[in-house]
Amino acid sequence: MHFSKNIKFLRKRKGRTQDDVAFSLNMKRSTLSGYENLIAKPSVEILLAFSDYYQISIDTLLKVNLQELPESQLSQLEKGYDVYIKGSKLRVLATTVDSMNEENIELVSEKARAGYTAGFADPEYIRILPTFKLPFLPPERKYRTFQISGDSMLPIPDKSYVTTEYVENWQYIKSGMPYIVLTMDDGIVFKIAENKIEKEGKLTLHSLNTLYEAFDISIKDVKEIWKFVNYISSEMPPQNVEKDDLVEEVRALRKEVMAIQTKLNF
Repeated sequence: MHFSKNIKFLRKRKGRTQDDVAFSLNMKRSTLSGYENLIAKPSVEILLAFSDYYQISIDTLLKVNLQELPESQLSQLEKGYDVYIKGSKLRVLATTVDSMNEENIELVSEKARAGYTAGFADPEYIRILPTFKLPFLPPERKYRTFQISGDSMLPIPDKSYVTTEYVENWQYIKSGMPYIVLTMDDGIVFKIAENKIEKEGKLTLHSLNTLYEAFDISIKDVKEIWKFVNYISSEMPPQNVEKDDLVEEVRALRKEVMAIQTKLNF
């Protein structure tokens, strides 16, 4: 049980003294000290009081060692998202930090994709991934970069490095936005998501390249979801085509298709 460590950790994290917290909870400072130092056992009423004070569920206060959570997950707790309160399954993300205890951005290259599918939850595997920093990204969030492959998300080129933000609450997935989705069967896929979780328990994933058909994934098969932030590519984007030129190109393609169909009919 992590209750005593957690209430002491939360108090210090918020810069509050024992007198501050004891006054807010209408108890003696010595009583609070007893709870923090495993001298006294809290009653149900005391557990409820601490839960209301820190806006964290009793289950989390008892079962989760908050000191071991990465900063990104602690930040989500402080913003009011508690997986126990929401009734969803707890996902503990394997992550790495630098010498200053600040979270790294791990890089999952194309060659590492298969290994990541098997080892995404293994801290030892995540620890061997290359890491780097992007100083312009907000530090309180968790990021990871994935190298994509193929042309299904053109105009984002093949072999681009897509930086993403970890999504803890999948109910907040926005339809029409791009995400990295990890499943054991499909591995890492980069697609435009259509959120059908609440009504149908699934995501419909679309490609930017219209040559590829959309497909469904049951949310039960999903292991991780990461929201697109930006991408890096060594390829220069294609030259912009003027509107009139684009219309002419489409007309020419239509004529070619009609000519092919005519030949096939004969």
